[in-house]
Amino acid sequence: MRLEKKATVVSTSVAGVLVIMKMTVGILSGSIAILASAIDSMLDLVVSLFNYFALHTAEKDPDEKFHFGRSKIEPLAAVIEGVVISFSALFILYEALVKIVHPREMNHMTESIAVMIVSFIITAFLVMFLNRVAKKTNNMVIKADALHYKTDLFSNGAVLMALVLISYTAESLIDPILGVLIAIYMIYSAIPIIKEGILMLLDAALNEKDIEKIRNVLEEEKDINNFHYLQTRESGSHIFVSAHVVFNVSISLYDAHVVSDRLEEKIRSLFKKKKTHIMLHMDPYDDSKMNESEDIY
Repeated sequence: MRLEKKATVVSTSVAGVLVIMKMTVGILSGSIAILASAIDSMLDLVVSLFNYFALHTAEKDPDEKFHFGRSKIEPLAAVIEGVVISFSALFILYEALVKIVHPREMNHMTESIAVMIVSFIITAFLVMFLNRVAKKTNNMVIKADALHYKTDLFSNGAVLMALVLISYTAESLIDPILGVLIAIYMIYSAIPIIKEGILMLLDAALNEKDIEKIRNVLEEEKDINNFHYLQTRESGSHIFVSAHVVFNVSISLYDAHVVSDRLEEKIRSLFKKKKTHIMLHMDPYDDSKMNESEDIY
């Protein structure tokens, strides 16, 4: 099993434990903050299950129906995760505003504090694990999952702080006000996840820094005269690069192919954590002026 899939299994299991703990204490105590955290953990469970399915599907080999594989399901999963976070935040915001208008007394404070302490510790270890996997694999789904649980870590810490303050001050308004702040933070955190996923689904080019690295590789190659039509895109854990490279008209096909293989290997080495697909069109002369409308870089 791939490390990314193992990470989703771990996050799914942790989310399931947290849902049971938080939901039980949230219902007993009447705390909006804890119920909000429980709902968020429930959505974490659903999203982690979907992420496992996405990674399992994305790693399937290309076939007659999907010639380029199914890697785009990874950014799709990231967009869905961001949307789920946003909608759960809106629900939390609604519940918090209702409690501000109609205050309710909180009970079982000791149990609530104990549950949130345990939740904070468990989530902290999960975030460290997911961050390590994300750094090692550079997988978009795992990065989104790590960010998601990082927001949970902050919200769990905030809920814990609020419960302690309420137990000492008996001011119940702290709970819904905290719920509003958590909801705003969750939406703020979801925006970059959704944005990155949508850009990838729309086949946006790689960032300028990565494109410049590819350009440098092509420009440093002495056995080609020029290059044009450099195009890039990213799809989950896959990167696609294509370009036209211009050779001297007298070069043999064999020698041109050797040079192209060398260029492909150099470009591939720039993205060691990704599966890089490179297509170099070998031109015997510079035809970039013939179709200037297609010339992107």
